[in-house]
Amino acid sequence: MNDAPLWPSYDSPDDLNGIEATPLADRGLPQSTYHLLARAAELWPQRPAVLCLPDARQWDEPMVRNHADLLTEVHRTANLLYKNNVRRDDAVALLSPNCAELIVATLAAQVAGIAAPINAGLSHSHIRELLRRSSARILVAAGPELDPLAWAVAREIAASGAIEALFVLRPTGKSTTTELLRIDGVQVVYLADAASECEETRFIGSAPSRDDLAALFHTGGTTGAPKLAAHTHANEVANAWMIAANSVLDEDSRLFAALPLFHVNALVVTVLAPLLRGQAVVWAGPLGYRDPAVYSSFWKIVEHHRIAAMSAVPTVYAVLSHCPVDADISSLRVCLVGASMLPAAVRTGFESHTGVPLLEGYGLTEATCASARSFSAATRPGAVGQRMAYQQIKAVSIDERGHWTDLPDGQVGTLAISGPTVFAGYVVGRDASGYQLDGLGTLVDGWLDTGDLGRVDADGFVYLTGRAKDLIIRGGHNIDPAMIEDVLLQHSSVTGAAAVAAPDTHSGEVPVAYVTLTPGVATTEKELLAWTTERVAEAAAAPRSVTVVDALPVTDVGKPYKLALRADAARRVAARALIEVDDVEHIEGTVEDGAVVITVSVGVGSDESAVRSALDAYPIIWRITERV
Repeated sequence: MNDAPLWPSYDSPDDLNGIEATPLADRGLPQSTYHLLARAAELWPQRPAVLCLPDARQWDEPMVRNHADLLTEVHRTANLLYKNNVRRDDAVALLSPNCAELIVATLAAQVAGIAAPINAGLSHSHIRELLRRSSARILVAAGPELDPLAWAVAREIAASGAIEALFVLRPTGKSTTTELLRIDGVQVVYLADAASECEETRFIGSAPSRDDLAALFHTGGTTGAPKLAAHTHANEVANAWMIAANSVLDEDSRLFAALPLFHVNALVVTVLAPLLRGQAVVWAGPLGYRDPAVYSSFWKIVEHHRIAAMSAVPTVYAVLSHCPVDADISSLRVCLVGASMLPAAVRTGFESHTGVPLLEGYGLTEATCASARSFSAATRPGAVGQRMAYQQIKAVSIDERGHWTDLPDGQVGTLAISGPTVFAGYVVGRDASGYQLDGLGTLVDGWLDTGDLGRVDADGFVYLTGRAKDLIIRGGHNIDPAMIEDVLLQHSSVTGAAAVAAPDTHSGEVPVAYVTLTPGVATTEKELLAWTTERVAEAAAAPRSVTVVDALPVTDVGKPYKLALRADAARRVAARALIEVDDVEHIEGTVEDGAVVITVSVGVGSDESAVRSALDAYPIIWRITERV
């Protein structure tokens, strides 16, 4: 097999034009994730592919699978799914924390049908809704030994009659068996046991092609029930190649993986991209970066396994910058960071602590995973990276009728992406011909509306300035929250900042800010408010308040969750408005289907008119409950 055209030199931003002179179609990419895995097994059969840690405390006792072993297990599992009537247009739902068997099951689901990973931490109603939208009749889920909470949800789903088979996963390295419940009409069995007798040398069905759907990823669930974004095999293979096509890492490099497999980063960055290069990946235990033991042992893990690269969110690097380096970490060459804005204090702290550069990236599920990358030898201050090869990124102005106007280089607008990684659409239904997909307003003539605000320079470097949907509209004046956050992040004590809208009787909305601080500093909220007011670019953007919190809320995959802060801001406003109202016992701000709702608990028989009079003056959704 000739790999000469597959891996061009990709060391600096100057390489981009030369790379794109060769069409992507001429680079010999595998046509599906199955062919990608089979290629790895053919080229490097005995080279380690995955090293799975049972948990962070057993960091030197991994379960090791080489590329040939991985393909064998994927064949067995894919054939089990095929024998259970999974065909090319059928989804297999996966509900489990990371473990060795989940990696196999995810790849196998893409061989036989379509993988539909689900975050077990979502509400039961969201999980059931995602299962309904995916039309999955097979569920692969964590067993009682691996994750009792996920197992409880899986049992509930099985008992409801929503699925036909429940295949159960064991913890990494464990062979113990718990007697599983029996449910009429539902096959309930350990996955490894059921797959052990299946054909292991080939897939007995038809192999997927590039245009077939490979996965349905939910988009995070920050507003109402999460959507299901459909990825084709071509989407995933192309993006995996774009990530793997770098000259920093070679075939002997080992990566560290700890993000959950229900997120695209874990699949594309730490499963598919390494398989293209024959690289080994060391997987953390089921809790990933949420396991405190990961941090206490992290530098020893790097030394023992000779980790060369890792991918995480800013909060992980903020913690690691305070973990004493008690091992030889000279193997660690690059640390990738994304999902949210990287505070300057976190970058400076981590790089000075470790000597390892943090390289920002940019991407979203609807563009498969990654769309921009940085270079350690060619930094561009303020940018999240240069557009990846074969992807195009531009800034556009979108008027009230939805018409797009391309903006010149350097001008801020809504970012749009085109190219081979743009998703096929959201699942909106299913009929006899398969899934019905719709961009739901995000796709325009092959371009994806990211919902992000930013600018793109002449060299293709992307500078994020905020989320379009996070705009604060003060008396009809649009305020980009990044304007406030940037000023706060310049303060030497601030490690994280988020600005959101708070309800106001006069302006409709006013900006307020939340910050995290370096441990032990004596900075006050009053001082931070004065600092920001003096430095913010326009008076309208001066926040009404600055609140210090222990941590800024994020989703399970580390992305900022500003709706939670908006709910807290609305709760504080409601509390001030009701301070003189008798019989108010409790005020709570929650997010329901993407909207902030204030619930006011009052004593039985209380006069509700005073509450109504106080809150009706604000643009707040609220309700009253009686509390004994």
